[in-house]
Amino acid sequence: MEQLNQLLTDTLGPLGPLIVVGVLGIALIAAVLPVLLKKTVDPLSKFRDMAKPQAATTTAKDGKQKKLRASAGGGAKLDKFATFLEPQSQEEMSAARLQMTRAGYRGKHAVRTFHAIQFMLGIICLILGVIYALSQAGSADVSTTKLAMYVIGPGCLGYYFPKYWVQRRVESRQAEIQNGFPDALDMLLVCVEAGQSLDQGIIRVSKELKTGYPALGEELEIVSQEVKAGKDKPTVLKGFAERSGVQDVASFVTVMIQSQQFGTSIAEALRVYAGEMRDKRVMRAEEAANKLPTKMTLGTMMFTVPPLLMILVGPSVYDMMQLFANFRL
Repeated sequence: MEQLNQLLTDTLGPLGPLIVVGVLGIALIAAVLPVLLKKTVDPLSKFRDMAKPQAATTTAKDGKQKKLRASAGGGAKLDKFATFLEPQSQEEMSAARLQMTRAGYRGKHAVRTFHAIQFMLGIICLILGVIYALSQAGSADVSTTKLAMYVIGPGCLGYYFPKYWVQRRVESRQAEIQNGFPDALDMLLVCVEAGQSLDQGIIRVSKELKTGYPALGEELEIVSQEVKAGKDKPTVLKGFAERSGVQDVASFVTVMIQSQQFGTSIAEALRVYAGEMRDKRVMRAEEAANKLPTKMTLGTMMFTVPPLLMILVGPSVYDMMQLFANFRL
């Protein structure tokens, strides 16, 4: 490897190994992309294409055809890259869609758009890293390893930043749903005790929570719309628990399903569960408060103890140094 590195350096200059690695990478990408972008033709696609203009368009008075439905959005432009931008197995695709849904991105092409942004951001940051590495190549004290890190580091950062963003979005929405869920249960209990049904109470609570807890209000609105559409209530509630990913919501869904199956009072179940959720919220607040002294210990030791030692011990140390100096004289 040392002989090969020396040969490339003598032939192509200080950036010889980096140029060879870049050329090999581009060659591999050019060889693999046609295979990844090759889309298998569905035999039934011809019949669907023939039936689509008749079902999706209508003739206006001026003889022109107008669309009955809105376009699918920017994600439809990535159809030819679907094989490259989407997971091929059903399990991975379901997990990716669930992750995007929990992050608040419910579009039909959310997974495809996410992978496209991830790929484009990685390539752009990689190009920026190459430009920066070429600008630093003139320095004599810059090694080949540092140049390679200048190229690979921004590329990896740009590739993994969308994953970090989506994960932070999921955690933020789950924390918001968990914090607002006790209030939602209290409001739902008031609606049920006032004579409204559970479906009407969910609609009212979703409208009231949009200002304080937008994520929870949006999820409850989806539940109400699915119930209006005629879906089975246990299925709708299970979908709500799966989309939110919060354990408290999953327990609430189990309580509601069991209450409906056994014919018990929904108001009583809501009253008991709402009390438990309020107690859990207080316990979470107390737990966070009890963690503060431990978290502040390091900061206290770093920013308080050294100045205190300088004030208390500094004069004594100075006097001792002066005493030793006079003793030597």
